[in-house]
Amino acid sequence: MNGIGKNIIMIGGGLGGLVTGAFLAKEGFRVTVLEKNPIIGGGLQCFYRHGVIFETGMHILGGFMPGDNLHKIFTYLGILDKLHIRHTDSNCIDSVTFGVEGDTYLLPRGREAFENYLAQRFPAQAEGLHRYMDAMWALSEEVDLFYLRTDESNMLREHSREFLMPADEFIAQYITDPNLAELLAYMNPMYAGVAGHTPAFIHALINVLYINGSSMFVDGSQQMADALADIITSAGGSIHANDPVTDIVVEEHLVRQVQTRSGKTYVGDLYISDIHPCTLLTLLPEKAFLKSYRNRLQEIPNSYSSFSVYIKFKEGAHQPFVNHPCYFQEKHGYVWQLYEYDEASFPRGFMCITPPTHHQGKWADRMTINCPMPFSAVARWADTVTGHRTPDYKVWKECMLQRVLDKLEKIRPGIRADIDFCFASSPLTIRDFYGTKEGALYGYNRDCKNMALSQLPVATKVRNLLLTGQNINLHGICGVPLTAIETVESIVGRGSIVKKINEEYDRRNEI
Repeated sequence: MNGIGKNIIMIGGGLGGLVTGAFLAKEGFRVTVLEKNPIIGGGLQCFYRHGVIFETGMHILGGFMPGDNLHKIFTYLGILDKLHIRHTDSNCIDSVTFGVEGDTYLLPRGREAFENYLAQRFPAQAEGLHRYMDAMWALSEEVDLFYLRTDESNMLREHSREFLMPADEFIAQYITDPNLAELLAYMNPMYAGVAGHTPAFIHALINVLYINGSSMFVDGSQQMADALADIITSAGGSIHANDPVTDIVVEEHLVRQVQTRSGKTYVGDLYISDIHPCTLLTLLPEKAFLKSYRNRLQEIPNSYSSFSVYIKFKEGAHQPFVNHPCYFQEKHGYVWQLYEYDEASFPRGFMCITPPTHHQGKWADRMTINCPMPFSAVARWADTVTGHRTPDYKVWKECMLQRVLDKLEKIRPGIRADIDFCFASSPLTIRDFYGTKEGALYGYNRDCKNMALSQLPVATKVRNLLLTGQNINLHGICGVPLTAIETVESIVGRGSIVKKINEEYDRRNEI
């Protein structure tokens, strides 16, 4: 479809909606983005507390090293040079500490360095480790879009035997040392890994992405949302924040218009949903989808959520800036159960970062700690909304915050004395802020036991309504833009966007 003169109504202004909209804007479509929150960006959104900026979700980036998929995508979109990004240390992209045992691992960037480091720490596992790394990279090669190759089929085509194997079983095929096997799964919080269910290809894509090199936004992730919005508005589109869609009018299997809380009506040629499919159902007439499809959307299990703590350090505090994420686990044996909630032992583990600023020096000025947590931990307050929680919830949240600080002290002794102020968010915050069912951090869970259930096509039975975002195929800073490509190519032609991305990247490298 030629985009000239065509109007797209984008329901939701998260990363998926903005990247999809930016691609379509470059194709000549006029894109109107409707966002429920006052600020666009979804997981890219930042907020200020006492004048200090904090990120809500997009803390660690993969895919931004030269030649990587996101480096190419954002080069094509023309905003890579506008993004302020700092790569993590080459000699340590991540540190992983097991508290009780006192083991700490400093994992370097790059496949060869990563493998050599672990082979030195676990020499008896060297051969199995090498085979594991080969197998993991081979799995990533089965996903053409990950390497920006024209996808010859879809995610449900015939793959290797290991592709849909549970990730924990995939690791165990090659690694017999339980400590190394657990260490190789340390990125679980980056994809909501669940033993026996998370498919090996998800584990492979995330690990390959970050082992190749990780990065952090300098002064917050909002810059990416704003840069993508500029692409849309510069092409004649518009962004409407703080005005959620309240009704989608469907007649004869076509969306005719959408209405927002302010009473405005928007009409387009195509409509794209970047919101959680279960939230989308509440906006559609019941007859828009078959009952079986509606039930399917409701039955897909959601990924677990997070309890996050945000810290501002005192002026003059000597808390070191660390140029990589730090993973902490109470002890060995929990990596696949970090999300399980027990109030007495919470948190079993967490990931903490000291986000960089433009004039970053030796000392950090803030820190964010993310702890996996299921929605069941806050289910008793499910009927409350942000700003109107009950007193017992506030007591509980403060108790959990202090428990996180207790565990943080194990890797940062004396840190409490350097805190100016701190506060926390829970799965309820994520649910209400992002509009995602049960505060699911990564949307729907991908379950190798039933991939057909958890993989949704971008097209729907409503002929001019498409889907995009983290609930469709892949999640995260990498998966969402790749899914956006799939959504856009369903409109403008398969393979066309991938071809343009590669051609533009090659052209720039020749200059």
